[in-house]
Amino acid sequence: MSNLVAIVGRPNVGKSTIFNRLTQTRHAIISEEAGTTRDRQYGYCEWNGREFSVVDTGGWVVNSEDVFEEEINRQVSVAIEEADVILFVVDVVSGITDLDQFVAKILRKSGKKVVVVANKVDNYSLQYQAAEFYGLGLGDPYILSAVSGLGSGDLLDHIVPMLKPENVERLDDLPRFAVVGRPNAGKSSIINAFIGEDRHIVTDVAGTTRDSIYVRYNKFGHDFYFIDTAGIRKKSKVSEDVEYYSVMRAIRAIENADVCVLMVDATRGIESQDLNIFSIIQKNRKGLVVCVNKWDLVPSKTAKDIKAFENAIRERLAPFTDFPIVFASALTKQRIYKVIEVALSVYENKKRRIPTSQLNDFMLPLIENFPPPAIKGKYVKIKFVSQVPETQVPTFILYANLPQYIKAPYLRFLENKLRENWEFSGTPMLIFPRQK
Repeated sequence: MSNLVAIVGRPNVGKSTIFNRLTQTRHAIISEEAGTTRDRQYGYCEWNGREFSVVDTGGWVVNSEDVFEEEINRQVSVAIEEADVILFVVDVVSGITDLDQFVAKILRKSGKKVVVVANKVDNYSLQYQAAEFYGLGLGDPYILSAVSGLGSGDLLDHIVPMLKPENVERLDDLPRFAVVGRPNAGKSSIINAFIGEDRHIVTDVAGTTRDSIYVRYNKFGHDFYFIDTAGIRKKSKVSEDVEYYSVMRAIRAIENADVCVLMVDATRGIESQDLNIFSIIQKNRKGLVVCVNKWDLVPSKTAKDIKAFENAIRERLAPFTDFPIVFASALTKQRIYKVIEVALSVYENKKRRIPTSQLNDFMLPLIENFPPPAIKGKYVKIKFVSQVPETQVPTFILYANLPQYIKAPYLRFLENKLRENWEFSGTPMLIFPRQK
């Protein structure tokens, strides 16, 4: 495990802005609205050849009417427990508040290495106000303007020597599985069930998850990332600015994923918004697994019912129908590990490479028996087929004398034959005719 630096503090002191500054990303959503960050959000920071993990947390609150307060505070406690170094963020403009004193008391008890970060020093005249934070009893405050970057280098120079000497593993080449779907389809619940801990806040309130959260899964010989995303709903239904950015993050998570697990609510079936999410997955040419969640709430589960449900899903998502469907329940953990197995097999299918000799031994006799239809009295002859190496999805080239006359229905026919003969379930496929 790499070193972990946790960013904690009361709401609206700029924790997410600091997270984005340190990780050089825009993963954490920033808003003037207190309580925007709810789950722990992980990222990486590199400085002077050292690399460490950074975790952003929700603002610590007490006695508020927010339904999420208890959950956010529990998430912050877990982050403090996990961390090697804690950045305690305070606001230089508003000075020490009762809530700052409350958080400082918790941090002093934790016995962890704590750095007080006096944020929002957006001009040099404000830096002298940072002396007030010596009163927290947690050592020298470091001035910072997370927005402009003022003081970030000095802060990182101070953090790096505090880290344990460790070799940090690069995780960028691990498979990434995005869990996507409409709000309240059970995305966070199923990831909590997978990893066996309440990493993500789960409530009945639609839109609880806002950021796209990366979670590493390293169990039973598997090693990959899950990406929990905000529920995607129609643009017309998106009213808050924060939710708009959440939806953008979810779409970006699809773009960055290898395989998407589309969560469908068994009690509601496939709805128009599921089709919209499916089209985003298709446009980005990502692997697909459909997970029908809340299967425990369906009264009738005969083989006939399951087949009818499967057929209904495939009909709605046609013409692409070659994808696995898993009926699961995050609540009872019924068949949830089947989802992982299937997602991994789809990931392998995306990388499948067929030797050229095998490909031609199968395809050329097939093309001879079922040639492309003649157009304007001209016959199309396909002489050779090859698979393009190192592509995002399996991609095949047909070398022909008249490639412009090979139409989409014939290409679909060949794609179906390839899928029948080799395992490409869940992955899109591309076939291009080219001049011989």
